[in-house]
Amino acid sequence: MPYEWVQPDGPDAPKAELHLWPYRSLPRRGFVWIMGMGFGLMLLPLLGVVGTMALWGLLPFGLAALGALWFFIEKSYKDGEILEELRIWPDHMTLTRHGPRGDLQEWEANPYWVTVHLHKNGGPIPDYVTLKGNGREVELGAFLSEEERPALHDELSQRLVELRSY
Repeated sequence: MPYEWVQPDGPDAPKAELHLWPYRSLPRRGFVWIMGMGFGLMLLPLLGVVGTMALWGLLPFGLAALGALWFFIEKSYKDGEILEELRIWPDHMTLTRHGPRGDLQEWEANPYWVTVHLHKNGGPIPDYVTLKGNGREVELGAFLSEEERPALHDELSQRLVELRSY
């Protein structure tokens, strides 16, 4: 699952910490394979025109296609560089979202008053998980799959109940 509960150390450490990130369907190793196969497949039709002027007419289109493939896969990797960190102490909790282009969004509330909501429908995606507290409602893990969001809701609700009973 693209989220994990971390047990931080230290006297001032939070009682619970959750890290969430988007799932990567194509790892870097797969990217190398895709580019290599794309290059090889581009060369196959060009082998028939080696030594002719047609090669110079077709080569820019093949290289442009490979360049576009490289650019858009890299853009996908950049857009997926999201990390959400939820830290829970007995007296406050923080949610920090590190965006893909370095933007930082933060939210803070008292965990005693925070409620976890699972919106079955009505949100931008099915099983939309939000935290409500301190006069604001923030989304959590919108990039998770449909099966992972309800599991996250249940785990987070249970964790908050446990921390409130200290």
